[in-house]
Amino acid sequence: MQEKSYQEIWNNCLKVISDNVSVQNFKTWFKPIKAVALNEKILTIQVPSQFFYEWLEKNYITLIKKTIKRELGKDAKLEYNILLDTPGTKKPYITKIPSSGQATVTNNPVSMPMDMGSGSSIRNPFIIPGLQKININPQLNESYTFEAYVEGECNRLARSAGFAVSQNPGGTSFNPLFIYGSGGLGKTHLANAIGIEVKNNHPDKTVLYVSADKFQTQFVDAIMDNKKNDFVHFYQSIDVLIIDDVQFLCGKEKTQDVFFHIFNHLHQNKKQLILTSDKAPVDIVGMEQRLLSRFKWGLSADLQSPELETRLAILMKKIKKDGIDIPYEVVEYIAYSITSNVRELEGALISLLAQSSLNKKEITIDLAKNMLDKFVRNTVREVSIDFIQKVVCDYFDIPIEIMKSKTRKREIVQCRQLAMYFSKQMTKSSLAMIGKHCGNKDHATVLHACKTVNNLADTDKRFKGYIADIQKKLTLS
Repeated sequence: MQEKSYQEIWNNCLKVISDNVSVQNFKTWFKPIKAVALNEKILTIQVPSQFFYEWLEKNYITLIKKTIKRELGKDAKLEYNILLDTPGTKKPYITKIPSSGQATVTNNPVSMPMDMGSGSSIRNPFIIPGLQKININPQLNESYTFEAYVEGECNRLARSAGFAVSQNPGGTSFNPLFIYGSGGLGKTHLANAIGIEVKNNHPDKTVLYVSADKFQTQFVDAIMDNKKNDFVHFYQSIDVLIIDDVQFLCGKEKTQDVFFHIFNHLHQNKKQLILTSDKAPVDIVGMEQRLLSRFKWGLSADLQSPELETRLAILMKKIKKDGIDIPYEVVEYIAYSITSNVRELEGALISLLAQSSLNKKEITIDLAKNMLDKFVRNTVREVSIDFIQKVVCDYFDIPIEIMKSKTRKREIVQCRQLAMYFSKQMTKSSLAMIGKHCGNKDHATVLHACKTVNNLADTDKRFKGYIADIQKKLTLS
């Protein structure tokens, strides 16, 4: 009887392992493994990194050894080939390590003198060459505090999780904390607030806030200066790393790769990661799957458009902070008029104050109406119902005449409902007028359509994607 090859043995092991772990964990931790040799009942498998080896030994070694012994007998042993990307070599160096626990491999201690004077020190990418600094500047905006962050239904989960993280960084299940939402909803403010609170509660912790764009620029500079290892070691020394707008790493494979290793090191050593993005992890396109799976390890919390009560609270807080006196009816008018995000809300208030100050006019409801008419026209382009219908119908590749017909086919009904929904959101037309444009429907049908769209957005992920795509097309057109 012909003996099985090492590849056949490992494939048989994988079949058993796949039945005992989740699909995602199998893809992440077992698909990349290659069987490379079998010598006297010692099976050698090749893993892509030291971290990978350590994770298997910590989490899956019992399962792996049981499956190997099932194939090779009770005397079977396991050995690893670990690929180590060492500087100055064209090919990665392979080291053999027997499976005997994590103590067989230890990381070299990293010293972090943050000056530029010694050739042996690690380069801090936040230091301007020629200047010496001992401490790392956390790069935080001191005005973005929890006290200045108004809590509402739209942000309660994210704020509560952020505050919990700031009290015990790296010690909660919210690691990483992934905060996502559209522009202007307060992601940067909340991320900075967490960093500031950590510094207040744990002065010994090294906190660093950096945009993904700056991270990528620093990495390119490090490659050009042949300082990649210094770059990695610097970021691996951070206790609380905040990466803003992580979606900007999409499509940048080398930067994603180095961030993957930094992420693994920090997470394994119970350091806190805080990430912000304009999309949920599941909706990010152009990011490596292994990174996306790690983004989901902790908590993903979304920020939504502020409801009326929160918008009023934001305006009142800013007015109180600036020590100005504005009639409540004016504040209320602004809160009703600007519904999209916090940035535009505060921008409208600043514009009103500027109009009043420069023209020496009293702040009244009439001044607010005149200013907001111009402000809204400049920030959100007014669109017609006909234009909205064209965009929605083009998106679904449905002729406008069919959308306006009486057909009850599901895809046609959804197209019609979305056209009604966006017409109500983006025009000043009455419900009756919107219904007339959408096949002579009455106002009750338009209201029902808007409720249906809102309900589907909460329960149907695919439908929510339709809304986001069409919204972009309408706002960019």
